[in-house]
Amino acid sequence: MHKFKNLFDLKPINMKNRVLTVTLTLLTAGVTFAQSTKRKDQETIKDMCGCFEIEFKYAETFSDQEGYKKHDDYYATALEWATLIEDEKDKLAIQHLLIVQDTMVIKHWRQDWEFENTRLFTYQADKSWTLEDLDKKEVKGQWTQKVYQVDDSPRYSGSATWVHVDGRDEWQNSTPAPLPRREYTKRHDYNIMLRNNQVQLTDYGWLHEQDNKKIAEDNDGSTTNIAEEKGYNSYKRVPDSRCAVAQKWWVENQDVWKKVRAAWEVLLASKDQIKLKSKVADKRLYEYLFELKPEAGSEEIKAILTQFVE
Repeated sequence: MHKFKNLFDLKPINMKNRVLTVTLTLLTAGVTFAQSTKRKDQETIKDMCGCFEIEFKYAETFSDQEGYKKHDDYYATALEWATLIEDEKDKLAIQHLLIVQDTMVIKHWRQDWEFENTRLFTYQADKSWTLEDLDKKEVKGQWTQKVYQVDDSPRYSGSATWVHVDGRDEWQNSTPAPLPRREYTKRHDYNIMLRNNQVQLTDYGWLHEQDNKKIAEDNDGSTTNIAEEKGYNSYKRVPDSRCAVAQKWWVENQDVWKKVRAAWEVLLASKDQIKLKSKVADKRLYEYLFELKPEAGSEEIKAILTQFVE
């Protein structure tokens, strides 16, 4: 007998089992990779928490309008505490608190991050938003950033994928938004800001870079691009101890703002579109909410919100 005969005397291969094994291996690898990527996304988002010195810098760059005079550059600084207020499987929420002159705390904006979210409110114009349903396949692996105003009303939302490559961790999305606080009382020549937002972690903290378009939308839906601007919000991490006053303030006030968020959640869940009044009895919404006592009840909060929703 040939001495190599046994080497070739093999049993037939069960191809169905082989294909099934390979398929299961690939699926397992895919799930593991997706879970690892999601964990990296979550870690990156949480890295936006802490105590930060912030620089806000904006400059108008281009305009298609003949005779348009560019507005002055904008520059401001701030000290801010960003604290994680929700940490769930598919949702993270960060509350920002401004510190003024080292002693006074002002509730600032909030950002929620929702994984593979299919429901968001898109800004239209003139303090109105419309519910948009996203295709489940299109948002696979994506995170929606939902930005809220100081009174926890909607501001803008957008969905995109966090990218971790070549040492960079960044997220980028384009979405319509209301006028920024630095201009909404000064400018009347446009009513929508089309924001191109890029959020990027840096060696000093994180950067919110923007390429924005200032758009005037008429009642018939026609639009005019008034001007474009470049923006940089730089968040430089500093010791948490510098934000101790904000940490203390949040401990004392977080319960009432949790009720405000819950009231908004119920209200928005029942709406396909929402339009907010600028003032009621000559007061803005945030003025009513900022006056709430820590022990304020849900019914009192609901009554305030419903006054402003048309």
